[in-house]
Amino acid sequence: MRVVTIVSLAASAVLGLGALFVAKIALPNASASKTPMRVEAVGEPLVVATRAIKYGEKLDAGMLTIIKVPANAVPEGAFTTVAAALAADHGGAPVVLTPIASHEALLPAKLSGPGARASVAAELAEGMRAYSLKVNDASGVGGHALPGDHVDVVLMRDLTPTGETRNFISYVVVQNARVLGIDLNADPTSDKPASPNTATIEVSVEESQKLSIAATLGELSLALRRNGAAEVANAPPLRTADFLIGGARPAARGAPSGPRPARSAILIIEGEATKRTRAPKRAAAAPPAVQPATGATS
Repeated sequence: MRVVTIVSLAASAVLGLGALFVAKIALPNASASKTPMRVEAVGEPLVVATRAIKYGEKLDAGMLTIIKVPANAVPEGAFTTVAAALAADHGGAPVVLTPIASHEALLPAKLSGPGARASVAAELAEGMRAYSLKVNDASGVGGHALPGDHVDVVLMRDLTPTGETRNFISYVVVQNARVLGIDLNADPTSDKPASPNTATIEVSVEESQKLSIAATLGELSLALRRNGAAEVANAPPLRTADFLIGGARPAARGAPSGPRPARSAILIIEGEATKRTRAPKRAAAAPPAVQPATGATS
């Protein structure tokens, strides 16, 4: 009996040591093998937005984070540190000029200068100018032209303001101009048309000169272009007689048939001066030579 007891105690001790070994060594290793390994992200740092940022918001550190991306996926000019994105000469935070989506990379072109506010001046392209026109419900495309759209500017001029018979002429002064603002609304995310009083468009220096002259000659109106349409159409001046009665003028009785030379004034806007040209008049037929009378002399 004593031998059996000793053997039982020895077996219990061995089993206890085995259980302790399993609990302390084998089980932790098994659970660790099931835990996925952490792989440190490799690549170049890139500053992105942690949430959607609206037009006109000022940046702060809580809106930004850094991710790692392949070197060939970093946009040109993108910020690589949050401090660089928030850097300003006088400590002011940049303002967002274009809506930025969540996880979208921050680019300098989407931010204003140091401490600046969201303004039309910050959105102008290099070498361009902002020019404002007076418009109303009709001439302003019913208020459907919104910041970011593109328009043509059309001039309608009355050539006979005091005449009994009215004669109008229409010119396309500027084509494919970007709308910067309608009244005081310069938000490119705006989608609510409103009754406009002024429209501010982006034009070149020469185009701004043309518009300043055209505004004194007649009524300017906007023609809204389709999104993405950038072609420049061939649009010569159009007169009243060009589309009334098919553009043909009845010939006077006894007058020779054939096209009649145009004699209405044509406006040429050259930036610094306004010229009027007229078609040359037909030279009057020379009167027949008078032959001296001859008679018999007595």
